[in-house]
Amino acid sequence: MAKSLLPNIPKIEFAGSKSREAFTFKHYNPTELVEGKTMKDHLRFSVVYWHTMCGTGSDMFGWGTAVRPWEKGTKAGSLEQAKRRVPAFFEICDKLGAPFYAFHDRDLAPHAKTLSESNNYLDQIVELLKEQMQQTGVKLLWGTAQNFVHPRYMHGAATSCNVDSFAFAAAQVKKAMEVTKELDGEGYVFWGGREGYSTLMNTNLKREMDHLGAFMHMAVDYKKKIGFKGSFYIEPKPKEPTKHQYDSDAAACLNFLREYDLLEHFKLNIETNHATLAGHTMQHELEVASAAGALGSIDANMGDLFLGWDTDQFPTDIYLTTQCMLTILKHGGFTTGGTNFDAKVRRESFEPEDLIHAHIAGMDTFARGLKIAAAIRKDGRIDEFVKNRYRTWDGSLGQKIENGKVGFSELEKHALKLGEVTNLESGRQEYLEAIFNEFI
Repeated sequence: MAKSLLPNIPKIEFAGSKSREAFTFKHYNPTELVEGKTMKDHLRFSVVYWHTMCGTGSDMFGWGTAVRPWEKGTKAGSLEQAKRRVPAFFEICDKLGAPFYAFHDRDLAPHAKTLSESNNYLDQIVELLKEQMQQTGVKLLWGTAQNFVHPRYMHGAATSCNVDSFAFAAAQVKKAMEVTKELDGEGYVFWGGREGYSTLMNTNLKREMDHLGAFMHMAVDYKKKIGFKGSFYIEPKPKEPTKHQYDSDAAACLNFLREYDLLEHFKLNIETNHATLAGHTMQHELEVASAAGALGSIDANMGDLFLGWDTDQFPTDIYLTTQCMLTILKHGGFTTGGTNFDAKVRRESFEPEDLIHAHIAGMDTFARGLKIAAAIRKDGRIDEFVKNRYRTWDGSLGQKIENGKVGFSELEKHALKLGEVTNLESGRQEYLEAIFNEFI
């Protein structure tokens, strides 16, 4: 057996809410049944490779702070460093009992001088991933390509004004899709890190959108060609690093997919911090995606509402996770998607065990949110109130409207007989919030 790279960290087990042991789950019990399904199958937790392995704790005002013993003696950005990270990552996943992980291609393996050399680096790391996946049983939730860090993508990738950048991005996505299929990934995500603009003064918006649509159709065609059966996801984000990104929120993504005849091929991967940057709640974005039958997966994190950027903090807000799980349960739960911790420890949390503490906190918070959401649904008062609020639509007239059987003329005849319209009841927002709080 290989030497442990985290010798002071035990296997994280469920110990119950009264436990005061730091390295235990207080609420996440993977085998516990909730609404007839285990917590593990409901939540489908995924650890991300990029923040977990590649995060250094650096920011625009300071150097990295993270202490990562497994990288000692390696050069930053080297293939040797990338190889050292693989066993450490899977030890973290294994000790957490996380069933899935997710990656960007260039976070697994470094950029090289040429595309072919970069692909060779990636292939070497993929062989190491296969070994670790076989040993630990950890599966790939989804893969993606990092088409936003390198200077070649300064103007975007699929929306670049430079056709060579577009072509390079296509080649990189092609390879990332192949690797995702090779690793039996359950999905593939498109996040347009720089697919947007900083100023409209130098931007042909229509042309860029057309290029993005063409790029996505090429991806769909190639998915069919290689026989990849996983789901395609688009991840909304309104800004940062660009001033405006074309995938700005769930509604914008859905509109793009409809406009370019792509809706049947894609679902959405919704992230909390991106939702709040767009001026929405996470529950709003989940409901918008669900209403269109396009809710695929979530990136589980949260942001600091006093800061105007993507802080990618681990989710520790029980109201947030309960709201997420209410919507997810209502719409049937995850299939190929899951709860992906696109989150990083704070700059000041620099030791390896902080990675474990952070994931325990996130997993427990989502597990508690799941249990509370299930209890609210079982209680039924909120659902019954909402159903009753729309009861007039269940009558003859309401059904005719919803089924397209009447028009303005028929509705005018009805309205002329009404006199004044009387609303039947209050919306009772405060009452419903108080019910919600009973379960928290």
